[in-house]
Amino acid sequence: MIRPLLVLSAALLLSPTLLAQQIKREVGDFDFTLSTTPTRTMAQGLISPAATGAFHGGLDFSHTSGWYVGQYTPSMGVAPGSTLRVDNYVGYKHHFDSTLGYEIGVIHYSQPNIAGAESHALYGGISIMGSRFGGALRDNPSNRIGTLYADFGQVPLLNADLTVKLAHHRLGTPFTIGDGSQVNGFSDWSMQLSRPWLGLDLNLIYSDSNLTGGGCDAYSGINTYCESVVTLKAQRSFF
Repeated sequence: MIRPLLVLSAALLLSPTLLAQQIKREVGDFDFTLSTTPTRTMAQGLISPAATGAFHGGLDFSHTSGWYVGQYTPSMGVAPGSTLRVDNYVGYKHHFDSTLGYEIGVIHYSQPNIAGAESHALYGGISIMGSRFGGALRDNPSNRIGTLYADFGQVPLLNADLTVKLAHHRLGTPFTIGDGSQVNGFSDWSMQLSRPWLGLDLNLIYSDSNLTGGGCDAYSGINTYCESVVTLKAQRSFF
């Protein structure tokens, strides 16, 4: 049974040092980006988790040849109950023309304050006529994750951008739930509509998984919630 939950959240960047969501500079053949959100569209759509703390951001360097390297910190670990998380990535992006291109890369996840909390992921995708399609494989001993991602761009009738994500998780160790049964793996998915409105970035997100009831105790996927949820998110960045 679908039990939608409506959540309204407003993210306001109030710190003077974070008045700009993204700062870009060009130095010779290099582009430098300082941002409070992930800057790599393919990596962000496939594998980068949402920000988990009040303080987050990253750096990105790219060369005209197509190579890029960067670091994104979804959590600085300064908020109560949070830990420092650091994602380092390197990749290559190439466009044949304005309608066709591809991207490949690898990302390293780490939590410096927690021993054995490191993992890697390989990602890649293609862009066709303004739409992007990709896949990723994250090799984590406790949870191997395969992800498919599609960004269809703007849907004319809705006047909003549509993105869809599907992931399958294979647990390294089966999880035993209350009735004695075991969960060896699960799948989850999300669909998001995004559009600007009166200076706000509006996002309507539907997410779900194939786990229900006690099985949700084993959930640690790409979504915030295990069961069916509809989320309305409003965000405004001050420039």
